[in-house]
Amino acid sequence: MTPPDTAPVAAAREARTPPPAPFGKGFVLDAWYFVALSRDVAPGSLKRHELLDEPVLIGRTRSGEVFALRDICPHRAAPLSAGRIVDKGEGETIECPYHGWRFRPDGGCAAIPSLVESQAFETDRIRVRRYPVRESQGLVFIWMGSDPRGADEPDHEPPQFPGVVGGGARLVEWMEFDSHIDHAVIGLMDPAHGPFVHQQWWWRSEHSMHEKAKAFEPREHGFAMVRHAPSSNSRAYRILGGAPATEITFRLPGYRWEHIQVGDKQVLALTCLTPITAARTRITQIFWSDHWVFGLAKPFLRLGVVAFLRQDGGMVNLQNEGLRYDPALIWIDDADKQAKWYQQLKREWAKSRAEGRPFVNPVQPVTLRWKS
Repeated sequence: MTPPDTAPVAAAREARTPPPAPFGKGFVLDAWYFVALSRDVAPGSLKRHELLDEPVLIGRTRSGEVFALRDICPHRAAPLSAGRIVDKGEGETIECPYHGWRFRPDGGCAAIPSLVESQAFETDRIRVRRYPVRESQGLVFIWMGSDPRGADEPDHEPPQFPGVVGGGARLVEWMEFDSHIDHAVIGLMDPAHGPFVHQQWWWRSEHSMHEKAKAFEPREHGFAMVRHAPSSNSRAYRILGGAPATEITFRLPGYRWEHIQVGDKQVLALTCLTPITAARTRITQIFWSDHWVFGLAKPFLRLGVVAFLRQDGGMVNLQNEGLRYDPALIWIDDADKQAKWYQQLKREWAKSRAEGRPFVNPVQPVTLRWKS
């Protein structure tokens, strides 16, 4: 049997997949982005979001189905999120507030109230772009595909995070940074800025800096600093008692999580980066834990998280003063190796999608050394 000719399919995919964007520009497509906690998407709700420079409606039917649509009515461009969920004989639909056009959660048009019976108009031909959505571990993820028609379907599932324990997220904080997601990611994984940007008595300072050696290895769509004992100058870990062991993982397009084990107890600190526009990124930090100390320390942890976010936000604003001039940036080993990996991962992701082949992780196992 002659194998099928896959060249036309690959050519079509390559034609619609943009080339790898320069650092600080463009977005990772054909990927899952965190958009909300499940508990924040109430039945019967409609909420407007902006993701990757696109208006997106996130909603939940009264029967419990989460959905995502482009938040523009194709009739006169009114935001569908300003409408309401109704059931007027076609099942649950989203009713536009301007002229009452109704759309199913899959994006298909169900009704146009202004039509009279004698007017032959194929309502089913009208569609709003639908974005695939998944709920997993109490989180809502949206698939941002490369096909602008929204016809593509996910070929992989959202990440699964270890340590989601304790009956739901115990602490959630977020902030919007005036930054492209690339710069936000690099700031998130930068191991050398802590002693200078985050100088708290309970964390560390530049006076406690010393050389560190950490082993890294590739992981699905990313890499991990393999499980190890926390650094001796990271004082916050001491409140957990015992002998904590931590592993820090990064995954495209913008997830970083630290999983801490202390005996049979766990703490998971997950950071999700969600690009709003090319110049604005939402950073959400979510914590789970079944460790008894977490309940006692939660008020202090919240203060610490907010302080860290504000300090990082202040540094982003300072950095933007220089980035306005589009300077060349210098990346050094080993402190900036993770930043280099991120750029390599992005390039390989775009290239593998364009060529219609499996993603090949460019990260190799290595031990990195730096001072912090």
